Amino acid sequence: MNDQRTVLVTGATGNVGPHAAAELLAAGAQVRALVLADDPNLDRLPAGVQLCTGDLADPDSLDAALDGVDGVFWMWPFFSLSTATAPAVLKKLEQRVHRVALVSSVGVHIGLEPVDNNCHAYLEHLLERSTLAWTFLRTTGFMANALGFAAQTRDGGRVVRFPYGDAARTSVHEADLAAVGVRALLADGHEYQSYLVSGPELLTQREQVHIIGEVIGRPLEWQDVHAEEARRQMVATGWPPSYADGALDYFATLTKEPEVGSTVVAEVTGRPARTFRQWAQEHAAAFD
Repeated sequence: MNDQRTVLVTGATGNVGPHAAAELLAAGAQVRALVLADDPNLDRLPAGVQLCTGDLADPDSLDAALDGVDGVFWMWPFFSLSTATAPAVLKKLEQRVHRVALVSSVGVHIGLEPVDNNCHAYLEHLLERSTLAWTFLRTTGFMANALGFAAQTRDGGRVVRFPYGDAARTSVHEADLAAVGVRALLADGHEYQSYLVSGPELLTQREQVHIIGEVIGRPLEWQDVHAEEARRQMVATGWPPSYADGALDYFATLTKEPEVGSTVVAEVTGRPARTFRQWAQEHAAAFD
């Protein structure tokens, strides 16, 4: 399937990148990871990945990493970096690369995110006007977002306090998202496709917390709090205020209209998407 292709993974040490690297290696591809010189999470990457120091904030620093690359698994660090350099990065990709799988957002899929917010929709807009063969991975929430509750459950904690417990999500396992992106980069037939990538089930945030409690053997209770209290906490832990506002507004809508979902993971990978319970079992130590 891969013809010994070489793929560069950006956002390589985050929640999705290590899964993408592992999936690519399993498929027989050569894998490069774009990492910062002082990246503290290099141990998340599997053996066999070539580390390439570079920064999306400095497009010229990508030259060596892109040399001989066939495709890019592209994640943009929106929390820590503006998209001001995105056009220059895209020019670098056009000069060297054929395929790009962009991790985008359900917000684009449902028309909630405009192009002028300089986020996922903006990157899609740039790619659509490029010479690259692109695939958009419009993901619903990451299951890893539930790790935000872990500080409240560790050391015997039994109550998770956050707004909108009835927000119903179709969260996706990061490994499943990565697997869809890898298929798009290594197999034909996925070019110029906009995939809504979701998990296999609809669960409220309250239900997610209850499942985590069952997995760790300690019943957990959900307690709704005012959105403004949560916003202060989110901003204090590094969320840009506009992102915190957007996330909380979206959660509010999901209490009335559940998040959309799809069967893309099964259709593209040929296997069922992982459940939230499977994810919770893999990450139980983080909550206990």
